[in-house]
Amino acid sequence: MVTPEEGTTQRVAEVLAERDAVQANLLELDGSFAKQVLEGAELTGQTRDRWAEASAALAGLWETYLAYSAVVDRVAALGSGARRPARKDLPELSALLTEGCVQLPGAPAPLARRDLATAARPPVTLVAAVGAMRRAFAAVTEVTAAVEAVWTAVAVPLDAAEEALARLRPLVRGLGTDLEAEFRDIAAAVAAQRDAANADPLALWRPAAASAAGASAAGEGSVEVSAATRARDRVLAFEPRVGEADRTRRGARQRIDELEAAVAAARADRQDAIAARQDAQTRVTALPPLPPEISPPPLASLGALADGGQWVRLAAELDRCQAELSAAAGQTADLRAAATGAIDKRDELRGLLRAYKVKAARLGAAEDPALAACYDQARELLWTAPCDLAAAQAAVTAYQRAILER
Repeated sequence: MVTPEEGTTQRVAEVLAERDAVQANLLELDGSFAKQVLEGAELTGQTRDRWAEASAALAGLWETYLAYSAVVDRVAALGSGARRPARKDLPELSALLTEGCVQLPGAPAPLARRDLATAARPPVTLVAAVGAMRRAFAAVTEVTAAVEAVWTAVAVPLDAAEEALARLRPLVRGLGTDLEAEFRDIAAAVAAQRDAANADPLALWRPAAASAAGASAAGEGSVEVSAATRARDRVLAFEPRVGEADRTRRGARQRIDELEAAVAAARADRQDAIAARQDAQTRVTALPPLPPEISPPPLASLGALADGGQWVRLAAELDRCQAELSAAAGQTADLRAAATGAIDKRDELRGLLRAYKVKAARLGAAEDPALAACYDQARELLWTAPCDLAAAQAAVTAYQRAILER
């Protein structure tokens, strides 16, 4: 059976252990990142108002702890150590453990609510003091936990945005006023998101819905990160444009030289295609018209853009010139193919006509007047320069049909 002295000793140990836990948690809260930053930050909006309340609660919490700890120190002096509490100290020790002995901070009760024989703010028990500190601690940590959650969540997209901006900053210099101005605008938008999250993080906090039993648990909720995400995505979309402009800057002279050489080659190809068409025109008809002239590259304007650092415009102009050159080269190739194909078609029809004449002879119809007339008409068309390919093909087809009908 536990004696009163043993029960008191056990309770003293529990009180001391509880005080150690309270002290450890308060020191951890006091040294937490969120609390340290919030104390020195210029806060706005919800965060300013709620941190003012939490700061007051924290100050009261420390006052309560000091009063509570002083009582616990007296409890330790009377009831801990190698010996058990002295019998003469048991009444005082018991009173400290069970009766009101901790003076809570705060304004006294209004005079109209006091009893004549009670103090303006009567002391509370150790248990009540711990309960008061627990409530204040929860109120403060609810704010610091929400703030830390916001800062952690928005740091992901904003850190990525700032890392990308750091990569782009040395590349953007000298890429032209348009890109430089856009870079400054994007960097300012990212900085504004960071400043807003630092000044009023609770504006981005969405507490969890209250449960049926009451308010939601401290720290439960979500963070609105869409604005920070949009800022990051804007940077990431801007990055490849800067990279392309930088590549254009580094390879501008080479691209201009390559364009000049490609235009010269395309113009030479066009002359060859024209010569092939002229040669074919003496032998066949119905050739396609000549393709348009290939303009020389605008070297003066391209050089001016390069000299002025207008790399985005230079890239667009080079792309336009290359697209036009590609289209002209395609027309040249089509003309050459048409000229070559027309001669090949004429030769193919000649061979076909000869083959069907041999077939007519095998059928014993070579001397047939109607077949001979068909043959002569086709041969006349195919061996006349320039050859009317459409008429010649129709004549060869008619000769084929006449033989097959035999």
